Amino acid sequence: MSDRNEPVVDLQLDRAHSSRIYDYFLGGKTNFLADRMAAGGVLSVFPAALVAARINREFMHRATRFLARSGLRQFLDIGTGIPTSPNLHDIAQDIAPDARVVYTDNDPIVLAHAAALLLSTAEGRTAYVQADVNDPEGILAAPQLLDTLDLRKPVALSLNALMHFVTDDGGHRAHAIVETLKSALPSGSTLAMTHATPDFAPEAMHKIIEVYRGAGTTLQFRSRAAFLRFFDGWELLEPGVTLSHQWRPDHPGDATHVTDAEAACYAAIARKP
Repeated sequence: MSDRNEPVVDLQLDRAHSSRIYDYFLGGKTNFLADRMAAGGVLSVFPAALVAARINREFMHRATRFLARSGLRQFLDIGTGIPTSPNLHDIAQDIAPDARVVYTDNDPIVLAHAAALLLSTAEGRTAYVQADVNDPEGILAAPQLLDTLDLRKPVALSLNALMHFVTDDGGHRAHAIVETLKSALPSGSTLAMTHATPDFAPEAMHKIIEVYRGAGTTLQFRSRAAFLRFFDGWELLEPGVTLSHQWRPDHPGDATHVTDAEAACYAAIARKP
């Protein structure tokens, strides 16, 4: 029996949301008419969107494996999206069963599916925070995060395909948000990040921005130089800034089967000195 005092969560199914559009691109089933219409609009101007989403997800897999093998045991995944197996904790805990993972997202439907993100190993732990990256202080102060992660020890921060949904509005808001998150983490922490760019297909990327704007979501794609600024003060790990499919591919051929214009997304990992 449900508790009549429980708040009613508005899943906002009548408007497109970035996490559900991404779910559609990945072949998921947690998307609705508004999301599919927006996704169709994106595909009409950028048919490679399905490929771009897949190789972005594959970067997350490789980055997590690399960081777990490098000794990281705490992960903070902001903008995690709708659960798509394998999730970050599945990969991290397969290598390090004691890994601790905190997920955050602002889509209420991700909260409805959060149980899939909380199936931790007995040795490790996972938690979910309903939060928006535009409030980094709120994320860092969330009880679920503080009960799961020890911010005195290194944390692997993951911002995959997220910050292009934060516009600068004439300032440097996106970079300021990332700096707030970075400054809260100790030496040895890492930042793994991907970000869409207009550098290789400017006309198509401009049209994508228009499609999302029509669906009620603002975007700001950034150049390589602007992407690089997110890592200021931290040490880029080899091979530095690459396109998403070219960052430490599992097989050499994986770095060549997609064109730069199809990927249209930078990737990098850096470590705090």
